Amino acid sequence: MPVEPLRAGDPREVGRYHLLGRLGVGGMGEVFFGLTPGRRPVAVKLIHRVHAANPEFRRRFRLEIEAARRVNGLHTAGVVDADPAADPPWMVTAFIAGPSLERALAEHGPFPEKTLRVLGAGIAEALEAIHEAGLVHRDLKPSNVLLAADGPRVIDFGIARATDASQTTALAGTPGFMSPEVLTGEPLTPASDIFAFGLVLAHAAGVRPFGEGPAQALSYRIVHQEADLTGLEGDIGELVARCLAKDPAQRPTTARILKALVPPLTRDSWLPAPVQTMVDQPTPPVPQGPAHAPSRTAPVPVPPSAAQPPRRTGSSWLLPLLAAAVLIPSLVFFALGLSQGRHDGCSLLAAGGDTAVPYGHRTMAAAVACEETTPKVEVLLGAIGMVVGVSLVIVAVRRRRSQVVRA
Repeated sequence: MPVEPLRAGDPREVGRYHLLGRLGVGGMGEVFFGLTPGRRPVAVKLIHRVHAANPEFRRRFRLEIEAARRVNGLHTAGVVDADPAADPPWMVTAFIAGPSLERALAEHGPFPEKTLRVLGAGIAEALEAIHEAGLVHRDLKPSNVLLAADGPRVIDFGIARATDASQTTALAGTPGFMSPEVLTGEPLTPASDIFAFGLVLAHAAGVRPFGEGPAQALSYRIVHQEADLTGLEGDIGELVARCLAKDPAQRPTTARILKALVPPLTRDSWLPAPVQTMVDQPTPPVPQGPAHAPSRTAPVPVPPSAAQPPRRTGSSWLLPLLAAAVLIPSLVFFALGLSQGRHDGCSLLAAGGDTAVPYGHRTMAAAVACEETTPKVEVLLGAIGMVVGVSLVIVAVRRRRSQVVRA
């Protein structure tokens, strides 16, 4: 997940959380990347002041946060902390080190069926936990679904209802992902989230059930036209069609959705390889910029590579010298062994070995020695020495390169 540097007017501390960068901005507020006092990564959302100025918004926000903190689903980013009375109000959720569904689709296109099943089942489990806590998400959309290594995570539940009290917001939700009852002002139930679920799953498959265009055109089609699911076939297409029923009573429950999807059991990644690469990226580094001023009470953590002391390089010449000391004599032995084999001369090993033979027997002893210490011995010793010498050279070159990279 990309993290932008903090800007000049951004806070450095919210409650007891130290802010390190910006994650994004939405209709409800700005989201920051921060750390708990124990240095655990979190997402910190600051509510826009235009909402915070409304007392009714604050009252509803407090009630929704209390309910949201009871949600314990495995596929939700749980609320860690919040302060509805602060100026501005804020909330803290668990940080999910993965891209949003919206970003993954924009960069790598629609998902295959296997991924759609895991995605849909995970979102359905999240909605099940949210509904059991007495909440309706009201703003389920691709940007509110994060992709983690072990499945999707649904975020931003528990605060959408508070926007109903804002004088600047006519409807709670996002154009193109709102149910007919939201658009017509009817009472909302968990079935409204099921309609949004169908839109999100179709979107992940590359299908736009109500087309594209201005918000007013999308809203009209959602209320008055049937969904066009061309390109979304099979049981997933049938499931999405039931989720997009105009009558909320005709939509399936989360339990029926889970029964219909049945994700495959596999040890492989549930995501396509390019998206898995996005998920595998480490926790975002702390962005550095002119506006970033570390707090005295919560210093910016130093990356592991910067915390390690530099290695000693004063003895870096010893390894090349040792390689030369082995390689040069080995080349001499190898060359002499080859030339000896061609000219039937006496090897160095044999010539050195006949000095102790009495003078009268010198010629015969030398001949015997030459036969016993054939040039093959010198060739073999030379070859072994050259292998050792070349290995030392390779190690020396690799060590030199690693020192240059660290520098």
